[in-house]
Amino acid sequence: MSMFKILDISATGMHAQTVRLNTIASNMANADSVSSNKDETYKSKQPVFQTILEGSMNEPSGGVRVKEIVESQAPSIMEYNPNHPMADEKGYIYKPNVNVVEEMANMMSASRSYETNIEVMNTSKQLLLRTIQLGK
Repeated sequence: MSMFKILDISATGMHAQTVRLNTIASNMANADSVSSNKDETYKSKQPVFQTILEGSMNEPSGGVRVKEIVESQAPSIMEYNPNHPMADEKGYIYKPNVNVVEEMANMMSASRSYETNIEVMNTSKQLLLRTIQLGK
């Protein structure tokens, strides 16, 4: 395996974790939003990763990519609050199905995965530089 492919694979991992972090940030930003209709309520989103097994002109062989971003199928949270301006005719408001504690744990995991990919890139770079120095 070429050392340059290692850099490509690590870069795909960093990109995937960036998408994951952005999705988590979106979930957390909308965690306190309120709606008067369960169909209009924000739903938690998660990226689905896919392994890249064979390369093409645009993608390296190996690594990971974001296949899609899916919405959670968990129900929205109904809260009885008849005095709220967004309450429906029965007095309910609807909150997103975002679990902030879960999102924080996902954020820490994504951040650590991103850092690990950076370490792989740095180690590969050092190995390449040492290999070049051997030829001197």
